[in-house]
Amino acid sequence: MKLSIEKVFPFVSEKHINELAPSAKECNELLIKATGRGNDFLGWVDLPGSVTPQQIADLNATATKLRAKCEVIVVIGIGGSYLGAKSVIDALSNSFEHLKTTHKNPIVLFAGQNIGEDYLAELMAILKDKQFGLINISKSGTTTEPAIAFRLLKKMLEEQIGKTEAKERIVAITDASKGALRKLADQEGYKTFIIPDNVGGRFSVLTPVGLLPIAVAGYDIAALLKGAADMAISTGVDVPFEKNLAEQYAATRNALYRDGKKIEILVNYHPKLHFFAEWWKQLYGESEGKEHKGIYPSAVDNTTDLHSMGQWIQEGERIIFETVISVEKSNKSVIIPTDPENLDGLNFLAGKHVDEVNKMAELGTMLAHVDGEVPNMHITIEKIDEYNLGQMIYFFERACGISGYLLGINPFDQPGVEAYKKNMFALLEKPGFEAETKEIKSRI
Repeated sequence: MKLSIEKVFPFVSEKHINELAPSAKECNELLIKATGRGNDFLGWVDLPGSVTPQQIADLNATATKLRAKCEVIVVIGIGGSYLGAKSVIDALSNSFEHLKTTHKNPIVLFAGQNIGEDYLAELMAILKDKQFGLINISKSGTTTEPAIAFRLLKKMLEEQIGKTEAKERIVAITDASKGALRKLADQEGYKTFIIPDNVGGRFSVLTPVGLLPIAVAGYDIAALLKGAADMAISTGVDVPFEKNLAEQYAATRNALYRDGKKIEILVNYHPKLHFFAEWWKQLYGESEGKEHKGIYPSAVDNTTDLHSMGQWIQEGERIIFETVISVEKSNKSVIIPTDPENLDGLNFLAGKHVDEVNKMAELGTMLAHVDGEVPNMHITIEKIDEYNLGQMIYFFERACGISGYLLGINPFDQPGVEAYKKNMFALLEKPGFEAETKEIKSRI
């Protein structure tokens, strides 16, 4: 993986960025030494290299068992318990796998990431005639969205195949010793994996939270972890700033923020990275948006969004910068043919790979945006595979911790997330919220 920041220098000088290098190094040391704010949630820092071969084998064995029994696996979770696995599976999957008549591995679907009645009804209608299983992900087992989905789908599964067989198709990923899901899993005899206490949801993709669904989908979790482990080494505090991609990225985006660039747009030119950007948005939004601070994380899928958001990016208010993810090699090959009539005027592209056209669109857009006063950082990976995705995941996690500390906030809590829950429970008249119900009803 490579990072280029040269197209930021017309807007924020290299000297200004380098002035932040000592602070970025100190923030990186806070992660390693676990002496900064939120240090009880730093289990992810050394995680990639600490997953044992036995743990990988257990995850793969469980995945194999589920694949043997199920046409569909529904992963139930929200936030980091959903986006990490979704981002990797979507990036690696055939975009039209669902249209095939036969499948090598189960189709992985998701529930519990919303409270959409139509969504759940349509999911249950699809599952009615399918052999399916469930991976339920929740530390507590009481988070509203996934708890509703699990209650519905557990009941449906038990009615279809009986309670004895259903428990063989349900896996719980939860707390080691406490919580409603742990209690239920122990009572019912579900296979379980542990969410480490010191790893927050948005940093959990390299725990069983992400690894088991990815393994069920048929992908190489050892390679994913290897990519992350290699990136952990190359972003360590012993690596000089000029070679440390995480420190450079964190310092550059903070230099831009201090210069008035309040919005970061993560740009990809590969449709398979759409949900990777969604994962990135949660990682940075939930980590940095505190104390009335933080860069707002946004994302676009180009060239699609050049025909919707392109005008604003080119000529809108100059409070944005872009981080572009470029994929060097396509995994497939499609060559544009010659057309004898050439009515579309595209014969000048005949014989070229589609990806070559895409690359020129990427380069042309980057140059246009820089001319339009949009600073650009450029991340390059060789191709979309498990190893490269593992590298990017850990890179963004490490940089997020450094960047949050540079902002002067705790990157590892999320106090603002609780506000809507309190109001929702009060409006639903949950027991124990009587005072809040009375107060909130007086306001509406």
